[in-house]
Amino acid sequence: MSVSCKDAARLLAEGQRPRADPRYFIRNFGCRATQADGAAIEFALQSRGLVSAATPGAADLIILNTCTVTAAADEDARQAIRRAHRENPQAKILVTGCYAQRAPGELVDLPGVTWVVGNSHKQQIADLIQIAPTHRSIPFHGQIYVGDIGAQAEFLAAPIEDSIDDRTRPNLKIQDGCNNRCSFCIIPSVRGRSRSAAADVVVEQVHRLAERYREIVLSGINLGRWGRDLPERPRLASLLQRLLKETAVARLRISSIEPMDWTDELLELVAHHPGMARHVHAPLQSGSDNILRRMHRRYRARHYASRLRKAYELMPEAGFGADVMVGFPGETAADFEASRQFIADLPFTYLHVFSYSPRPSTEAARSESQVPPAVKRERSRILRELAAEKARAFRESLIGRRISCITLEQPHPAGTVCLSDNYVKVLIPGRHIDSNQILQATAVRVEGDSLVAS
Repeated sequence: MSVSCKDAARLLAEGQRPRADPRYFIRNFGCRATQADGAAIEFALQSRGLVSAATPGAADLIILNTCTVTAAADEDARQAIRRAHRENPQAKILVTGCYAQRAPGELVDLPGVTWVVGNSHKQQIADLIQIAPTHRSIPFHGQIYVGDIGAQAEFLAAPIEDSIDDRTRPNLKIQDGCNNRCSFCIIPSVRGRSRSAAADVVVEQVHRLAERYREIVLSGINLGRWGRDLPERPRLASLLQRLLKETAVARLRISSIEPMDWTDELLELVAHHPGMARHVHAPLQSGSDNILRRMHRRYRARHYASRLRKAYELMPEAGFGADVMVGFPGETAADFEASRQFIADLPFTYLHVFSYSPRPSTEAARSESQVPPAVKRERSRILRELAAEKARAFRESLIGRRISCITLEQPHPAGTVCLSDNYVKVLIPGRHIDSNQILQATAVRVEGDSLVAS
């Protein structure tokens, strides 16, 4: 049963408050925007008096904030729901996020699920959980809160507050939704149209976060489109300049941005301002023009290469990453080889490689030219090996150089784990340094997937 916002308010007025100091556990799946959504949910729950539980087994309420970008993401969520109910059958389970928005009917009847809350109703979670009866013997199962996400015209995500203290590098979501219509992607239908947080709101949020955190990550579903829906249509580079000028933030890192949104102005700012992390992530998907056309991507391989080479000229020691898809419908051996060679020729320092997964109601899912799973696995293996080679070569090129790092909350018996501004994991052995500190270290050697520094 789907419940409207009006009905939800009525149920809340008629409902009972939960018992004192209920405990919640939240697990976030997927992208940085989802992580930021999860942090906002946590703050809302804490403001209502709920207390974080260390494990699902200790919680009265378990929240699963889902992703639906692939079939594997859907299966991960379903398995997590079943496991949570099996381990803690008395807990109420709330499923939210992109999977909840896309297919609430698939989730509502899973064991233990009390609420399914789509992205359209995420802001109401702290209110909705108070609708359920306090006595666990009273059946309360299967409430769906999902509305038309496409009708949302304003940026509605709640802010991250600095009272959420379990992060070293908080994600601040400043943009949501996407106006692109890539043939493989379901995200616009579960996140809605592109919507931006007002610049003044972002400045205030970064100002508050900078009082506690040294590095802040700005995230969004299509972050490079920030501002296009606002009055005067400001650009992301102008927002970053305001943040660097008007707040005390030590370092800003920007998450994934579409290749053609990496303008010269933005690249110059990242390359030359000491408050910006030297890190460029631009989704590639494929290096084959044939496949890019089939995907309805808004660039061709030569356009992508020009942007990445420009970035490399400005900052050759930066981290350069991409998302790459293998096995898109119709991808021939020649298409794959073109993509592999394209990647080999460019200065990537890491890749996120994944296999194409049909998503319901997308154009690509209806294609009759699906690539066999075994072929996708082999192509994925080849690109992952290439990525590993490039990553190791990049780490080795940093040996002997001074690198700027932020210390992380990742306990390590041998020392302190850090993340460099150019997105390399760094271990400083023999020293246990508090998290959330920016320091300079000299890279000494490569060890596994990390740099060892002193």
